[in-house]
Amino acid sequence: MKAFNLFIKYRLPLGLVLLVGGIALGLGVGWWEATIVLVLALVCIVTHFLFGPMRLVQEAVEMGDVDGAMRYMNMVKFPKLLIKPIRSVYYFMQSNLAMQNQDLDKAEAAVKASIKTGSPMKEYEGMQFFQLGTIAYQKNDIKSADANLKKAVRLGLPDKENTAGALLMLCSIAMSRRDFKTAKDFFRRAKAQKPTTEQIVSQIKEMDKYISRMPG
Repeated sequence: MKAFNLFIKYRLPLGLVLLVGGIALGLGVGWWEATIVLVLALVCIVTHFLFGPMRLVQEAVEMGDVDGAMRYMNMVKFPKLLIKPIRSVYYFMQSNLAMQNQDLDKAEAAVKASIKTGSPMKEYEGMQFFQLGTIAYQKNDIKSADANLKKAVRLGLPDKENTAGALLMLCSIAMSRRDFKTAKDFFRRAKAQKPTTEQIVSQIKEMDKYISRMPG
């Protein structure tokens, strides 16, 4: 696994070295003898531009290494050359990292680019709209937040934590509109997910104090 990660990290310079070596071998010995070297060079260079280092980005994010993830993201100089599913993930990860830096405008633009590119799977599409709704919620764009969060829940999210988080935000939006019946329904559905993440559990406990006092 580490060897494969090293290949992903250094395949472009490796490809360029092989390309130069292949050309030198072709000129000095013969192009037939250089074929394998040139093919390997082509594989390294093409896969670098088509697939990028997204595996390394995801691993860095999972380890909490935001700086490392940013370094790997910066290796992608031509994102439009990435194949569509990888390009969609690239923009989505770019949005995640921008949100961690509280750059909401960049995060919004990136996730919109991810949605425009298309989704590699249905659950991932739900996450795209969840991200867009979360950004709108933080920017106090309640109308957009409400629409995108509802769409995310309708499309489906990959786990109970994200589903509960989306439902809690929808509950909060309904409360702000004094639509108490809808707020209670979203809250009930959020609790039914039985999330275990400390932050979500804490939000449910805090919101429960207000829900219990609401009419309707």
